[in-house]
Amino acid sequence: MTDVRTQKERMLAGDLYNPVDPEIVADHEAAVAWMARYNAPDLPVSERHALLREGLGQVGERVMIRPPFHCDYGYNIAIGEGAFLNFNCVILDVTHVTIGAGCQIGPHVQIYAADHPRDPAERRTGIEFGRPVRIGSNVWIGGGSIVVPGVTIGDDAIIGAGSVVTRDVPAGATVVGNPARVRR
Repeated sequence: MTDVRTQKERMLAGDLYNPVDPEIVADHEAAVAWMARYNAPDLPVSERHALLREGLGQVGERVMIRPPFHCDYGYNIAIGEGAFLNFNCVILDVTHVTIGAGCQIGPHVQIYAADHPRDPAERRTGIEFGRPVRIGSNVWIGGGSIVVPGVTIGDDAIIGAGSVVTRDVPAGATVVGNPARVRR
């Protein structure tokens, strides 16, 4: 059976897709143009928040993202009320990335929903896939941390600075290190 979905439909579903498909490239180029506007110096906070609502999939009240901010597409990102993302946050949002209400995300945090095939022959073709990232409410992610594709972080969790989160984090847990492990 032939898959009749567009490459973008495959990407959004988290399935293998071709990232150089013209529709996907156009969406990324639109996001690059949006980021240039968002990351412009001396932009008033009210204008930045309006731009967040324009460029991201869902944005709650009182969300603050300090520029520079970088993402792949923007429309796959949902951020809950009162969340704060510090300078130089990167979100690779080839599929859904959800950040809960009241989250505090430190500088230079990277959140990846983009992934690549493990088989080298497949990887050489340039195809990719995505796995959603879900970050619960009131989570604190320390600066320089990395959250890899497919991870869920439970409500009220703490991710220590510089940690690499490679597996799910239970609600209320504190994890540190590379790979991040629950601290007792």
